[in-house]
Amino acid sequence: MEDQLIPNGRVVPAAGSQFRDALSAWAAGVTLVTIADDRDDVGTTVSAFCPVSFDPPLVLVSMMTDSYPAEVLSRPSLPAVRFAVTLLSASQKVLAGRFAAAGRPSARLLLDDVPHRRGDSSGALIPTGGLAALECSVARRVPAGDHLLVISEVAAVAYVAEDGAPLIRFRGSYPVL
Repeated sequence: MEDQLIPNGRVVPAAGSQFRDALSAWAAGVTLVTIADDRDDVGTTVSAFCPVSFDPPLVLVSMMTDSYPAEVLSRPSLPAVRFAVTLLSASQKVLAGRFAAAGRPSARLLLDDVPHRRGDSSGALIPTGGLAALECSVARRVPAGDHLLVISEVAAVAYVAEDGAPLIRFRGSYPVL
C-alpha cells in the first residue's frame, strides 16, 4: 500500500512555539533518570518515557542530545551503560524540579535530604517514595532530531509502591489528579 495524503481541513505547520504548545497539551508521567557515572552521579527529570516491550522487558527514555545525561548514556562501553528510572509520585514535585533545573549539581547533592539507595544492578541512586523504580541497561541509542532515544532492557525492578498518585506534567505544570 502506498502512502496517501488525506485532506482533513486546515494544516498548521509544526514549528517553534506552536509545536511546543501543542505537545504541552499531552499529559505525561514524570520520571527521574539517574546514572552512576565514573566521575559523579548524574540525574535528570524526563517526561518522555514509555514501555516498549514485555518480552524482553524494554523501556524508552528520550532526552536532549546536548545534555550531560545523554552524553553519559551515549558512551560506548562494555558492559552496557546502566541507569535507573524512578516513576515519580505526586508528592515528589520538588524533586522533579530540582533535577529539571539548568546547571544542577550532582545527583548525590540533589538527593542529600531525600531517602534513597544505590541500585543493586545499576549502581545508580534511586529515591524512595516513587511509584516504581527500574534498573536498566542501554540496548540501543537512536538519534532523533534534537533528542536521543535510549531503548533499554530492564535488568531489575528496584521497587513497586502499593499505592500513590503519579506526578503528571500538563501544560507546563504538575496538576493533581
